[in-house]
Amino acid sequence: MTTPLSAAPLRQALPDLARWTGYFRQAEIPVLSATAESLEEMRANEDEVDANMLGELIATDPLMTLKLLAYAAAHRSSRLVTDAETVTAALVLMGIPPFFRAFGPQPTVEAHLAERPDALEGLQRVLRRADRSARFALGFAAHRMDPDAAVIYSAALLHDFAEMLLWVHAPDLALEIRNRQRADRTLRSAEVQRAVLNIELDDLEQSLMQAWRLPELLAQITDDKHGNDARVLSVRLAVRLARHSADGWDNAALPDDFRDIAHLLNLDVAATERLLHEFD
Repeated sequence: MTTPLSAAPLRQALPDLARWTGYFRQAEIPVLSATAESLEEMRANEDEVDANMLGELIATDPLMTLKLLAYAAAHRSSRLVTDAETVTAALVLMGIPPFFRAFGPQPTVEAHLAERPDALEGLQRVLRRADRSARFALGFAAHRMDPDAAVIYSAALLHDFAEMLLWVHAPDLALEIRNRQRADRTLRSAEVQRAVLNIELDDLEQSLMQAWRLPELLAQITDDKHGNDARVLSVRLAVRLARHSADGWDNAALPDDFRDIAHLLNLDVAATERLLHEFD
């Protein structure tokens, strides 16, 4: 059994970033039903569960990842000098029994959006894109032998978490954004978000990361406006690639992606294309 979400969906845009941040800071975060079910199976065999096993499960679910990292940041001991920047690190610091005490049966997105199949489909599309983005980013980091590969994976997985939360808690507004962009392919995402929401989702994401006190390195790598740091580029290009290849490898924007990724990886374009298909 999982607990339901009780809050009614938000139907009108809030006036500014502060109000949006306050709203989502207090909102419940549901998780994938597969995650919720697996957590209950592990709870029944808690003594056999370790941080790596539990971390592998949670790290496949962007919403559960976000939920755990926010909880870990809020309950961080003053004695710690470093943040828990990955799911496994958070679990090691927390301990397995305290995790299961803190996280009971989880509400699920499938139950919450059961009467909104249009919104569930929109959310699932973002979740699939997040999974591919994370795998691409991890591949880039591994190729570059980046010591922050695990954080880069998490940053790519969480890159669009504000959009995920919008589909969960304000599905009508999320659909309005999608419909406007489908009607006019020249509309930039930031432009239509400001028109519908009064804010940009990237700004909301950074504001929530600060409010939840998520690790600074994670917030940095997730921030597209943070410059040309190789870790930021790995995430930005992985997200771009996942978006442009979501419906196949014939999108007109992909040649530019291949060129930029080739530069990041110090490869020629043909070798880059072969590597990307392997990652996929």
